Amino acid sequence: MANELKVPTMAELSAAGKSPEVLFWVGCAGSFDDRAKKITKAFVQLLTKAKVPFAVLGTEESCTGDPAKRAGNEFLFQMQAMTNIEVMNGYEVKKIVTACPHCFNTIKNEYPGLGGKYEVVHHTQFLRQLFEEGRISLEGGKFKGKRITYHDPCYLGRANNVFEAPRDLIRKLDAELVEMKSCKQRGLCCGAGGAQMFKEPEKGDKDINVERTEQALETQPEIIAAACPFCNTMMTDGVKNKEKEASIAVMDIAELIASAEDL
Repeated sequence: MANELKVPTMAELSAAGKSPEVLFWVGCAGSFDDRAKKITKAFVQLLTKAKVPFAVLGTEESCTGDPAKRAGNEFLFQMQAMTNIEVMNGYEVKKIVTACPHCFNTIKNEYPGLGGKYEVVHHTQFLRQLFEEGRISLEGGKFKGKRITYHDPCYLGRANNVFEAPRDLIRKLDAELVEMKSCKQRGLCCGAGGAQMFKEPEKGDKDINVERTEQALETQPEIIAAACPFCNTMMTDGVKNKEKEASIAVMDIAELIASAEDL
């Protein structure tokens, strides 16, 4: 994918004596999960269209340590974090943008205590800024009038109070934004946070992602919008559980913007 879209690495730019405007932190999901790779690709297309000088770490990027920390392995978290901080400080990284709220929260709030101080923005915040600066624009597009409900990722919304950037972007699609009964500060988890993504759920009456999907379906959406690769997986599984995958799409905000006019 990097070759196809010409994604520069920090190592390449550094060797050429250049430094990008932002480091795009891809994250494990965006690098390895086939579904999340499409989100990465959509965001790279938008950065390219906006002519944003950016780079990725490529093979020098390793897990932020979020799952290890949430699962209680503080030692492993600090090892992973220190490795990343050493690499980024070596490149004198100032600003980081990421499409993963878990990476966003960890680098923004937990890396400073270990010597990693950066300006960290979520990709929905960065895209909104690009619109405000006139670096990208959108005229209606193919989502005009579509009913879209938005699921707030825990680490973006309640943990970091980023509620409006994703919604502002949905409004730019001229779509009808319909809110779930549990949204914003009262948002319900998709069920993947706290390293739950990597294990089977405990026994209970109902999986959290099914409960959340039911709340989404109550709004009678055509599209469920997400802003986190984990949430995307969980909501997609929920839609499949309800056998609605033929009529309801689950899409990341970046994918919506990128495909609105088939960039």
